[in-house]
Amino acid sequence: MPNNHILIAGASGVIGTAAIEHFAALPGWQVTGLSRRLPVVAENTEFTHIPADLDDPAACAAAIAAMPPVTHLIYAAVAEAPGLVTGWFDPKLIERNGKMFANLLDPLAATQQLRHVSLLQGTKAYGVHLHAATLPCRERQPRGDHPNFYWLHEDHVRKRAADTGFSFTIFRPQVLAGSAPGAVMNPVAALGAYAALTSELGLNFAYPGQDDKILEMVDAGLLAEAMAWAAASPAAANQVFNITNGDVQVLSHDWPELAAALGLTAGGTPPASLAAFFAEPRTEAAWSRLAARHGLRVPTLTALLGESHHYADMLLSPNIAERPLPALVSTIKLRQAGFTACRDSFESLLHWLHRMVDLQLLPPFRQV
Repeated sequence: MPNNHILIAGASGVIGTAAIEHFAALPGWQVTGLSRRLPVVAENTEFTHIPADLDDPAACAAAIAAMPPVTHLIYAAVAEAPGLVTGWFDPKLIERNGKMFANLLDPLAATQQLRHVSLLQGTKAYGVHLHAATLPCRERQPRGDHPNFYWLHEDHVRKRAADTGFSFTIFRPQVLAGSAPGAVMNPVAALGAYAALTSELGLNFAYPGQDDKILEMVDAGLLAEAMAWAAASPAAANQVFNITNGDVQVLSHDWPELAAALGLTAGGTPPASLAAFFAEPRTEAAWSRLAARHGLRVPTLTALLGESHHYADMLLSPNIAERPLPALVSTIKLRQAGFTACRDSFESLLHWLHRMVDLQLLPPFRQV
């Protein structure tokens, strides 16, 4: 029998699906995923899915009582507003996210079986959505004095850990790349749909950004690997870590190579935004044709994209005058603690684009 039982909340998202596949492949782990939608993972992935409502404390307590004792938790669930950004400043949504976490963590902690929690934050912890950041962003920087559900989560996990004795690790990933459909922030879904649709419509694969934006990417599989390391490493106990692939990516510079790898022609006039492009009637009709022709698992763009097209537009928009520099983080602390794995961000992007094809979430790209 497995001696570790991990519960992954937000199991259908970018982080959750990668974590399910990673932990299900490790010996000695029982995996349970909790999410409203069934995660889209490889067919041979062994896990249990529970569609509990995190807004309902009674439902969370009942779900915990009905499953085998949980020893590890990955909390990757989040409630976001349509269009994303407005929700980051909404006190009601911030409060809701705080309560969702407490609704799940409290009954888990009460079992006295919980040994470790992996919790997710991001660069909003450094206030990059409000002002220019002090670069590189380091975990030791003082906590920003701004409303954020990150702080509600962090304060609650620290209190429960002190009360019951489990350890925790807080990860602050940069831009995540994975395969989840319907996610709030999966740029791979947006870029993959854009690539497929430009081909279907006979358009050039024009770069949809406005300048040479510097990004730090995080492969969802790398993050899952880091969470497995944290679950067993004393060096990760009660620590906060930035995490990236280990390189930087300027997507506009990689665009010609990406186009060639997908059998597309770069150049031409870009759309005003990806959100505007996906909203066009001809685009929606083209996706319906592609979905029917290739038997895709998600028949509509809405089901594929979630809010990811808004996120991609934000990533590729120019730096504003008040924040002229990109938000770059230091990952030295994580490396010094013992986790040194890395990924090539261009290869990671290609991997997840083809992974979404394999999962029948995107149509096949032309072989080159």
